[in-house]
Amino acid sequence: MSLQKKIMEQLKAAMKSKDSVALESLRAIKSAILLAQTESGAKEEISEDQELKILQKLVKQRKDSAVLFKEQGRDDLAAPELAQAEVIAQFLPEQMSEADIKEVVTGIIAQIGASGMKDMGKVMGMASKQLAGKADGKTISALVKAALV
Repeated sequence: MSLQKKIMEQLKAAMKSKDSVALESLRAIKSAILLAQTESGAKEEISEDQELKILQKLVKQRKDSAVLFKEQGRDDLAAPELAQAEVIAQFLPEQMSEADIKEVVTGIIAQIGASGMKDMGKVMGMASKQLAGKADGKTISALVKAALV
């Protein structure tokens, strides 16, 4: 079943249960997907990779907003953002553990023969492709930096 169909079913369920957080989150996903479809000028289906990128972007936006709100002492605004991030994240593939990511990064470094920070771009490029949708970019970056230092 496509992501859009899953979202529509969840949207209907959220409307029936009057779950405002889920409703708002699902509408944001639907809106972002529709925008991506109309950017190309056609009503074509977008690829799964594009859908994953959209979902990751939405989750990242929510988490970043929550961090900013917490820094400003606005926990009342941070809580809904984190709740929305959780709702959106349920459509993403299961995230890898930090140990698994580290293992993949170490393998890529060995494969390329990277020796220092000058090779970080190459390693990040390959790691981002391999771990797309399975790991957060910040986590990958931190582990690559730690391995290359």
